[in-house]
Amino acid sequence: MTRVVRRFRSLPIRARLSLLVAAAVAFAVAAVSVTCWFIVRGKLYDEVDDDLRSSVIALQQSDFEQITGNCVREPADTGGIAPRSTQYAQLVRSDGTVCVLPYSAAAVNVTGGDKEVAARPDPNAGVIRDGTGSDGERVRVLTTAVTVKTGPLGRAVVQDYAFVVALPLDNTRSTLNELALLLLLVSGIGVLGASAAGLAVARAGLRPVDKLTEAVEHVARTEDLHVRIPVEDDAEDEVARLSRSFNSMTSALASSRDLQQQLIADAGHELRTPLTSLRTNIELLDRSEETGRPLPPADRRALLASVKAQMTELAALIGDLQELSRPDPGQHAGRTEIVAWQDVVESALRRARLRGPELTITADVRPWYVRAEPSALERAVVNILDNAVKFSPAGGTVDVRLADGVLTVRDHGPGIPADELPHVFDRFWRSPSARALPGSGLGLSIVARTVQQAGGEVRLTPAEGGGTTATIRLPGAPTPPPDVP
Repeated sequence: MTRVVRRFRSLPIRARLSLLVAAAVAFAVAAVSVTCWFIVRGKLYDEVDDDLRSSVIALQQSDFEQITGNCVREPADTGGIAPRSTQYAQLVRSDGTVCVLPYSAAAVNVTGGDKEVAARPDPNAGVIRDGTGSDGERVRVLTTAVTVKTGPLGRAVVQDYAFVVALPLDNTRSTLNELALLLLLVSGIGVLGASAAGLAVARAGLRPVDKLTEAVEHVARTEDLHVRIPVEDDAEDEVARLSRSFNSMTSALASSRDLQQQLIADAGHELRTPLTSLRTNIELLDRSEETGRPLPPADRRALLASVKAQMTELAALIGDLQELSRPDPGQHAGRTEIVAWQDVVESALRRARLRGPELTITADVRPWYVRAEPSALERAVVNILDNAVKFSPAGGTVDVRLADGVLTVRDHGPGIPADELPHVFDRFWRSPSARALPGSGLGLSIVARTVQQAGGEVRLTPAEGGGTTATIRLPGAPTPPPDVP
């Protein structure tokens, strides 16, 4: 059985569907055919039984007295004349003695049930069974009890008999055999037709699957993620949903690959500038050593400061790239936890004051708890504050406020032109007016990514009176962490 199941599972889906349809139809047709045959058989046998009962009811007491007077042990030759009402008729005593009626074509083989009816007569009882005649014919037999008075008046003898009448079943059996043959033929045609229909339906139903398979094989062979499977707009079946899911998957993969290639290209472009500057400065230092003409101390200090600055810029760029290359924290739910956002903002404020000691940074921070990754959230807040510090004029003011899950950071710098606002969160995008300032163009991209993963939103808007206002909105956590006072 296990081997059969394995072979069945190894068949193509079309073959399996065709076999399943054929098997289901065969089972249904067989059940209907067998039921029909038994119903017809019951109806035909009921008609024969009714004829037997009618033949017994038609006989009167005088008829039984005449029958006993003409009783013989063997059937008489009727000379081809048809029997009166039945072809088989006889009386049976309790000892098994058989009295065949003259018009009976043959005797009916007696059973113990016939003798019991004769021994215990019950006029209301009757036994119907299948039997055989002495001529070997299959017959339908009705056995009833009768009481017959024989002899002259005054000396009449009362005797109990079992009256056995029978009708041949040749016509009935012939009809049933023909019906069985017809049902078998119709069933065979039905099963073959169902198999052909099942194969046709399987081919039509799996045609979209074939297209999907060809598309997948094409993608695996050519790595072309722009292939699409045509799907009707109003189709809502499983295959259509599968096709739409495949198209969505390939679109997402193509977009991810394009973003990856764009990231690599932008990273290469951003790395080229500090690497070129480092190479130039190191070559100058190396040449001064080879020629034996040392650089003036001031120039040497300037070169070393430039190398240090370029190294710092490279380290920051590599750190930003690592942050952007990390997987979605939603796939690692264990990294997120309930964070006291006010503590994160306070920590970022301390770092911002160190980087802009000449600035006045005001803060109004109120308690608020969020669910996020602590290190990523702190980096996002630090990037927002660094941006404000970087573009604030000397002696300027940066206003920071956290209330009801909304963090606003307002600077008084030159602001961002309206046509540049849609691009501020793009990777490696830098305003033309800020390209001379240090930075990689990835800070705000990291902010947008972190806030989005925490279920919030971030935006930059021009501030009244000049400058820019950065707004971060995060949903609150259900409860604060246990260790927070």
